[in-house]
Amino acid sequence: MLYQVTSSFPNDEKFGIVSQIRRAAISVPINIAEGHGRSSDADFVRFLYISLGSVRELEALLEVSLDLGFVADCKEPLERLEEVAKMLSSLIRAIKAES
Repeated sequence: MLYQVTSSFPNDEKFGIVSQIRRAAISVPINIAEGHGRSSDADFVRFLYISLGSVRELEALLEVSLDLGFVADCKEPLERLEEVAKMLSSLIRAIKAES
């Protein structure tokens, strides 16, 4: 969804905010996958926190994009990001409770 949203951004933002949004978007699942492959729950949780940080970064970038007029509405992406943040937080709590 975020790749679609950024496809309409100005061309001069290709290496600016578009790049930041796309890198942060791909960072979320990549860090979950990398953390899952680690040898301990503590490592997994650390990578989940990195993913959560990327979600929060995306929220801020979308708000900036809205302020700059690059998007007219970012309600749906922000709602989805909040869902992801809640899932990550729940998973972190569950893993910590088991440890």
